[in-house]
Amino acid sequence: MPRPSALLLGALLTALALPATPASASSPAPVAATDAGLLRGADHGGYRTFQGIPYAAPPTGDLRWRDPQPATPWSGVRDATAPGNRCPQGTTGDEDCLYLNVTAPQNAQRRPVVVWLHGGSFTGGAGSDYDPHRMAVDGNAVVVTVNYRLGIYGYFGYPGLAGSGDFGLADQQAALRWVRRNAAAFGGDPGNVTLAGQSAGGMSVCSQLTSPSAAGLFDKAIIQSGSCLIDYPKALFWPTMPAGSPWTSRAAVESAGSALGTALGCTDIDCLRHKPAAQLVDHLGQFAKPAFDTPLLPAEPAKALREGRFQRVPVLQGGTRDEHRGFAAVLNLGHPMTEQGYHDLLVQSFGDQADAVAERYPASDHPSPAVAWATVATDRIWSCPTLAGDRLLARHTPVYAYEFADRTAPVSPGLPPGFPYGAYHASELPYLFDVAGLPATLDADQQRLAERMVRDWTRFATTGHPWQRFDDSEAHTYTTDDGPRTVDLDDEHNCDLWLQES
Repeated sequence: MPRPSALLLGALLTALALPATPASASSPAPVAATDAGLLRGADHGGYRTFQGIPYAAPPTGDLRWRDPQPATPWSGVRDATAPGNRCPQGTTGDEDCLYLNVTAPQNAQRRPVVVWLHGGSFTGGAGSDYDPHRMAVDGNAVVVTVNYRLGIYGYFGYPGLAGSGDFGLADQQAALRWVRRNAAAFGGDPGNVTLAGQSAGGMSVCSQLTSPSAAGLFDKAIIQSGSCLIDYPKALFWPTMPAGSPWTSRAAVESAGSALGTALGCTDIDCLRHKPAAQLVDHLGQFAKPAFDTPLLPAEPAKALREGRFQRVPVLQGGTRDEHRGFAAVLNLGHPMTEQGYHDLLVQSFGDQADAVAERYPASDHPSPAVAWATVATDRIWSCPTLAGDRLLARHTPVYAYEFADRTAPVSPGLPPGFPYGAYHASELPYLFDVAGLPATLDADQQRLAERMVRDWTRFATTGHPWQRFDDSEAHTYTTDDGPRTVDLDDEHNCDLWLQES
């Protein structure tokens, strides 16, 4: 997703990795046999974990900015009770970071496998930020959380460089190949793999849906707040951001890489490969978009979706009711938005159509001008493109649409207090995972909602049929109200206004 989102997600997605829970003294440590060697994990009574498993060789030295290479086999039994290194992000992490973690039900046999791709703007986060034991215990699924290269290490491009702009996506494919080879060692079914992710992770799932080299690597897809059709006009995602999307062209990323090489005194890629990390750290976020027009991603995902060029697998897709409110809260901090400021932003984004937008979204109908702006951004950037994506996908494959709409969801402790966040971007995550850095306390109604979501997510992973298939604009909505119900996304998010060009 676009880089300013790191302001919101930093507290959620770049906290320290979750510590491993000590193994029960009464249970022997579980051992799993992978194709690279034996692993000793931890028993937690009801589920088992194996952490810090290398799925590829460290992408360091001459392997920096190369497609992932096979991990080196080991002898003996490798300890797998702690996560591997996080990928470089800001001043933390290590280039030796291509590790994954497995959480499996006790005595699992041929259970569905969920491969989780974390969010974090393509610049932050780690698989170990997500403890998925509820999916394992209550959903009876094997869950794999994955690290993949971020920022300049994952999406750097340079003229003539094989893999330009897509190393992070290539890592994800390497992890999926590892799962196909090794899932059975943990009680998983290698023939029933669901690729899932949120935000940048959801956009990664979208990318893999449209990548020819990902064909056959997964059987279902879950996309949370990451539709292939997401884009944004000038100043709407963030006032200083130009119009764009979460993807960029290979030509653009290679031009940026060439310019960086010149700035660092390099005339070839080998010189850049041997630059110390300290000289790259200030440029991490400059390369934070997967590239298209590449062998891995031949077309921008939106174009591929419109042309029907994607994997024919069932898709569960949705977002949150108030996606952009967290971003608005950060923007509003210290300098509350005025009605004039709201109108000025609309003019920047929509030009001579600004008055029509303001008429549909009057500031007086919202708690504040900042919430009005967030509602415009939610509908234009997130909800309506997701609906359009549902419609395109549903022409060729089963689609199951949802919206997370619990407006009482716990707020990240890193966000500014006092803002009406509602169901903001990433607010659904504590209902599915225990998330590092977000000590969420769910009340009784929210706990029941979380149980329903875990049940539905894992039912989809198991059978591919969690509820009635998508039809036109209805989505399964998640609130603390009793029982499931549907919402009309078209009506709720004014998509008649935003999808006129589709």
